[in-house]
Amino acid sequence: METAGTVIKCRAAVTWCVNEPFSIEVVEVAPPKAHEIRIKMVYTGICGSDDNAVYGKFKDMQFPIILGHEGVGIVESIGGGVKGFKPGDKVIPLFAPQCGQCRCCKDPRTNICTTARMERPKGLMADGTSRFTCKGKKIYNFLNTSTFTEYTVIDEIAAVKIDENTALDNISLIGCGFSTGYGSALNAAKVHPGSSCAVFGLGGVGLAAVMGCKAAGASRIIGVDINKGKFGLAKELGATECINPKDYDKPIQQVLVEQTGGGLDYVFECIGDTETMQAPTHEWRVAAINSSHHGFGTTVIVGVSAANKTITFDPMIFLTGRTLTGSVFGGWKPKDSVPKLVHDYMEKKFDLDKLVTHRLPFEKINEGFDYLRKGKSIRTILRF
Repeated sequence: METAGTVIKCRAAVTWCVNEPFSIEVVEVAPPKAHEIRIKMVYTGICGSDDNAVYGKFKDMQFPIILGHEGVGIVESIGGGVKGFKPGDKVIPLFAPQCGQCRCCKDPRTNICTTARMERPKGLMADGTSRFTCKGKKIYNFLNTSTFTEYTVIDEIAAVKIDENTALDNISLIGCGFSTGYGSALNAAKVHPGSSCAVFGLGGVGLAAVMGCKAAGASRIIGVDINKGKFGLAKELGATECINPKDYDKPIQQVLVEQTGGGLDYVFECIGDTETMQAPTHEWRVAAINSSHHGFGTTVIVGVSAANKTITFDPMIFLTGRTLTGSVFGGWKPKDSVPKLVHDYMEKKFDLDKLVTHRLPFEKINEGFDYLRKGKSIRTILRF
């Protein structure tokens, strides 16, 4: 492309300080260096993790920063040594990269890449520099991706090529929300046919978990949320029933244990609220762990909590057979699995459109986050 090798000036949503709204700015995006690719973004989704970042809830995050991690775009140019990508390729940026060479990438038990997690400086490229500047200031990147910009530069291990015939309007959800929830049921929990499940938090990730439970053959899927406006969609996507904890005068974990004959086979915490993960018994917010069956229940922590939050529980609750586990990006090894998920979407094995409640032009990003904070949206997709 004509822009290859040059600095590109484009619009980006810059977060200058903690707790400040997004500011649409003109930024300079430098050409990709070795093993990097520059992407022209087409769509990007708004995720709750981006909102947590706005409030500074992630450890070691630096400002000013370009957030966003759930997107899809087209390769504009590539740096030296890049293999498997060329200008014009459709790609999904990966907040959970896959180098393919580290011990974790070679082990089927995990999808956490040691190279990306341990060897890359946070908020910067592999060489310790940034490709973004604005008003003479260095701008940091977010989760290897930074999709709230018309152009972004990422490491080649943090992108995956998808089918050139893929329609891009919904596919950004595979970059985070859908894959995270759907995979938590299929990969992390390994939900079995005929089982019982509960999903706490019916946002985009939680609803995708509902879809995953249904795809795995669960016979009872209970959605739990304080927003009854989400119940209709949850049932349409596979929930057999929905519960609002505020409707009961006792802890919701007690309600669920009573209604399921001792607890659920699988429980998914999709909020990132530590009090939801393990709430004191006098609070209405359920302790997801205590909702699982005492003899064989599995609880999967999916939601991302603030960096300074912890949970405390009696270890004896695991003695009889409960399991507690977690899941990042649904347990998918992204380079291997994302193209397959895209193929399944194209084959209509699942419907992403039902998860999208709002579509807005990029410049209305603050409006999209307002919908999220007020509980009015499941997923908002921004178009460039």
